[in-house]
Amino acid sequence: MPDLPTTDPGEAGSPSTVTAADLAVLSEDSARDAAVFVATVTEVASGAAPDAALPMTLLALSQVIVMGARLGAIEDVVPLERFEADPGPDPELDPLRESLANLFEGIDTYADVVDPVTTPELSTGTLSNDLVEIVAALAHGLTHHAAGRSTEALWWWQFSYLSDWGERAAMALRVVQTLLSHVRLDADDEIVAEAEFDALHP
Repeated sequence: MPDLPTTDPGEAGSPSTVTAADLAVLSEDSARDAAVFVATVTEVASGAAPDAALPMTLLALSQVIVMGARLGAIEDVVPLERFEADPGPDPELDPLRESLANLFEGIDTYADVVDPVTTPELSTGTLSNDLVEIVAALAHGLTHHAAGRSTEALWWWQFSYLSDWGERAAMALRVVQTLLSHVRLDADDEIVAEAEFDALHP
């Protein structure tokens, strides 16, 4: 990714401006990151490597959040046309959602907050639904990108990041990181003691 111009100290919080060349590179980088995320979530949902599901999801979410942060840090991308071109029908994602829900059965649902700034009320969410929402937004942009509408793709990814999938990705990342922490750290005391004994008495 090209170096983004930094904002003036007196304009803290203002989005950075980029050139047309910067946007072209950013579009390619974003398309690559989006495709990797979609492919990874699809692989996780297949259930081929259940033991690696959480680590793979953690990495995928971490990487796609970086993609979103790059888009959120720049000024608003303006599409070439006033109205969004019809990219065609969206992919059918219910099978993906069902596969993820089955894979994460028992750990899929979590406590959520409606809006930590304006509406700090407790709600519930599901990891499977979060992942599918992100996939849907990224796939929509990938369709634009594949049709040669790179600016339209960037506009969509940026808008949907700020309005929806960025929040879902951040929440899903926290959930997955928490799940991994429990898996790694919540070990049975007897098992830990036996492991320590075996290590000290080979």
